[in-house]
Amino acid sequence: MEGASTAPALYAASVSASQVFGAAPEDVKKLKHHLKDGKGFRNPWDSYIEMNAFKMLRAFLWRRLTGKSNIPDTTPPTVPVRPPQFLGVRDAKSPLRATWLGHACYYVEFPGGFRALFDPVFTSRCSPFSWLGPKRYTEMPCNIADIPTVDAVMISHSHYDHLSHPTVMEINKRHPNCHFFVPLGNKKWFEECGIHSVTELDWWESRDISLTPSEQKVESQTGSAEGSDIKATISCLPCQHTSARTPFDRNHTLWASWAVESAGKKVWFGGDTGYRGVPELPADVDDYDPKLNLPHCPAFKEIGKLRGPFDLGLIPIGAYQPRWFMSSMHANPFDSVNIFVDTKCRRGLGMHWGTWVLTEEDVLEPPRLLKKALEAKGIAPEGVFDVCEIGESREFAD
Repeated sequence: MEGASTAPALYAASVSASQVFGAAPEDVKKLKHHLKDGKGFRNPWDSYIEMNAFKMLRAFLWRRLTGKSNIPDTTPPTVPVRPPQFLGVRDAKSPLRATWLGHACYYVEFPGGFRALFDPVFTSRCSPFSWLGPKRYTEMPCNIADIPTVDAVMISHSHYDHLSHPTVMEINKRHPNCHFFVPLGNKKWFEECGIHSVTELDWWESRDISLTPSEQKVESQTGSAEGSDIKATISCLPCQHTSARTPFDRNHTLWASWAVESAGKKVWFGGDTGYRGVPELPADVDDYDPKLNLPHCPAFKEIGKLRGPFDLGLIPIGAYQPRWFMSSMHANPFDSVNIFVDTKCRRGLGMHWGTWVLTEEDVLEPPRLLKKALEAKGIAPEGVFDVCEIGESREFAD
């Protein structure tokens, strides 16, 4: 944490069209993910199986009533939680650094000083209500007030476990120069909250953000980036998911993954995504059996080919059971490893687990399956695509 003489300098952010237009698929202008009436979005791939809200609720209740559902045991100990340690200054000599703050929230410190926060939710419940809905079974590792600097926040979509009104308002209050990046259709929500430092993007669009020091002068350490202009490129990229905040606005706003490049380092944030659509199968059938020949989402190979490789991928590994129910929207660890390979990430960290019970797999199953999935793919089970404790930071020097 920073000392009294090295408090982070204030920076003013400006956002502009990217100076380097990133590569995109040949058919990008066809906007296949847009509904023809202009009132929403869709997943334009055979790998997605549509499940309407009524069907999902009916299936959930039926499994509970018939005793088929598994209710995960959240009795401690589960996932270790530690107080995070953030860099106090924008140290130009530090390596790329990522800190998991629970569920899908990562705080990433880039070598050049850029500070990015992904899908922050700092509330007890992921719900429109403070008294109802999934409640954390692991503690928050810190509060927003403990994060020294937030230059940009990337939001993947509008679900409550990824977009939190109290959290967004607190970030805006404590970091007034922070800029929010959201997929198409989400800007209106922010403006209704009184937040206007927001840019919405479609898939494959990019923006440059430039941070210029304010007139306020602070002391800085040798090797610090304080006092220098800081630049980053933010890219909105595809993923396979849905959106909604009420029963009446399903898929009215877009969902996305994000790429952030700064100081020569590139990070891909997978957001919330599925990889395949798995039909209902007998319990003893492996849904990766080649005989099934299930289609997978081609967007991830396009991301790897056109925007990769990435130094680090932040990739969801949880909330996947039952498979026929969740697979189109949520990757299981075997899907996650394929996403890791497709997107050409050199290193990976898991997320979207360890915080709220959203589905039926045991709470500690995702990291166990991740090791099996890596071994099955011929990838070292440790050091390449890992999980970490909540609040833990990992550094990537190479």
